[in-house]
Amino acid sequence: MGALEGKVAVISGGTSGIGAQAARLFVSEGATVVVGGRREREGKALVMKLGERARFVPADVTVESSVENLIGDAATQFGRLDIVINNAGIGGNPPGGLERIDLERFWAVLAVHVGGVLAGMKYAARVMLGQGSGSIVNTASTGGRLGGWTGTDYSAAKAAVIQLTRSAAIELGEHGIRVNSVSPGPVPTGIFGKAAGMDPAAADRTAIRLEPAFLAALESYQPIRRAGTSGDVAQVMLWLASDASSFVNGQDIAVDGGITAGRPISVSLAERKKLAAAFAALT
Repeated sequence: MGALEGKVAVISGGTSGIGAQAARLFVSEGATVVVGGRREREGKALVMKLGERARFVPADVTVESSVENLIGDAATQFGRLDIVINNAGIGGNPPGGLERIDLERFWAVLAVHVGGVLAGMKYAARVMLGQGSGSIVNTASTGGRLGGWTGTDYSAAKAAVIQLTRSAAIELGEHGIRVNSVSPGPVPTGIFGKAAGMDPAAADRTAIRLEPAFLAALESYQPIRRAGTSGDVAQVMLWLASDASSFVNGQDIAVDGGITAGRPISVSLAERKKLAAAFAALT
């Protein structure tokens, strides 16, 4: 018996990357999954592979009626709603250059990451309050915890997601509904290529080739010496969605190889040796 046997889940931003991996995992654990996303071809191809317990519904999280339709479809078709994963995302302005930031892009990032999450929670709550149960998981980011890892707009949006999660958790927890967030660290997914202007499908296909660059860039920051994967994040989403986390509410869980905990000790020790040598040279 799977961890989500008999449960109904909605995953927005589910056509690629972390969302698609979560859809695969949830179906394998017994859930019926409604995948929402803007790319109809990719969404239909995914659910065809997942089988009869998967369904695709076109959805744009920046359009409130679209979110209402996505969640309403799941509740109507399957009679209940146990899990909502608010995962849709886009890339923002590049880090640095605050004086040149594109405000139109800034508002677009907030519309997806903040407005989309809020809309997802709004319509999930309408169904779950009637049931007296449910689990909502929002995708945040280590960029919402630490400055300098992502662009200013993306970082601000993800910080807002973490706070939205807490606020919803204390309101809905009294009614048996849990709300938590997951903060992935740098994970090679198509969002990086899409933000750089690549064709979305091509960005998804080539994302795995970014792994060596990620490892090189993270050497001084990430204690666990490998690149994170969509599967790492999906596993934490699974736990938060399942009854195994029934006493966890209002939390943000970092899935970042230890980045937010601190630098690798080997890096700190190497720097101390250099300082010691510099002092020795002076004396």
